[in-house]
Amino acid sequence: MDVSYIINELAEDRAAYFNAVAPPIIQTSNFAFNKVEDLSRAFEDEMSGYLYSRGINPTVDILRRKLAALDGAEDALVFNSGAAAIFAAVLANVKAGDHIVSVKNPYTWAWKMFDQVLPRFGVTTTYVDGTDANNFFTATRPETRLYYLESPNSWTYELQDLPVIADYAKAHQIVTIVDNSYCTPLYQQPIAMGIDISLQSATKFISGHSDVVAGVISGSAAMMKKIFDSEYLNIGSGIQPFNAWLLLRGLRTLPARLERVTQSTCLVVAALKKEAKVERLIFPLDPDFPQYALAKKMMKGAGGLLTIVYKANTREEIVQFCERLKHILMAVSWGGYESLVIPKCAGIPAKDFDPGQESHRMIRLYIGLEDPEYLLADLRQAMEA
Repeated sequence: MDVSYIINELAEDRAAYFNAVAPPIIQTSNFAFNKVEDLSRAFEDEMSGYLYSRGINPTVDILRRKLAALDGAEDALVFNSGAAAIFAAVLANVKAGDHIVSVKNPYTWAWKMFDQVLPRFGVTTTYVDGTDANNFFTATRPETRLYYLESPNSWTYELQDLPVIADYAKAHQIVTIVDNSYCTPLYQQPIAMGIDISLQSATKFISGHSDVVAGVISGSAAMMKKIFDSEYLNIGSGIQPFNAWLLLRGLRTLPARLERVTQSTCLVVAALKKEAKVERLIFPLDPDFPQYALAKKMMKGAGGLLTIVYKANTREEIVQFCERLKHILMAVSWGGYESLVIPKCAGIPAKDFDPGQESHRMIRLYIGLEDPEYLLADLRQAMEA
């Protein structure tokens, strides 16, 4: 299905809403019925129609159909945060006594779920270096029910060989979930590689405007129905109609924004590699990246996020660099119109800073929609100062 068709036309019935170009926000909690029989059917299968906006809502419906199509999936569910999407996808596929194999150092709220929430219910997790698929297979036990992947992750960009892991998982009845926030469906298609659930933070590139917090999961119709009937409705973490409408707005320009970000990032990467203060640059589509061949195999592109290892002997040098930036904002997240910076040392107590540890000197950059020379000038003046 053509991306242009998905973004601009799929699931939109303009004749039903006054031929408006933009779909309406159906800002309602409730839907009325003329016949008891129709109400009964809605009670039996809330996913089949409109009953209550905690479940299915017309504005959200347009969005989830587009997101599913972009992922090449049968269906999708949209949540009010990426963390909520992770929670529901994992919780729906484990029970007491089950075991999870996860990439090491996953996203904070995935890690907290694995280490703080699930152990209270008898679910255990083993963390592995995901750059070698065999590590997943070696860590697998008879009670293993889930593989949790991030490919690439959002700091050092390690990848997993998704087709290889998916094939093994299917042969052993293990559910696979991958966080695809870095690539979006435009740059990587986990479902086509055999992954069961493709997950992304829609807060990032899908929104594109830094004004919505949301998450999405895509997969088979059966898997989405399973999650909808239990975790989605029970936790009540579905996205609200207005935020769904904002994501629809963001989707309209997703290809154009990603193209612009990608072009600018390539220029910034090439320039930063020549800077004296940059000890090492980490970017999955840089030929010096350790998994460059795998990145080229699985990813159509890589937009925006890169990490530099800054040449510094003290934490203060990194602090000064970040605080001297005039146009690049210091903030978490990525995927919006604005360029961002975040130093790893911000999450490390000052007394524990060790310049001998490369990770302590990492600074992550997100390249937004500004002119690349404008951004490079800002980076250079901060380094020189």
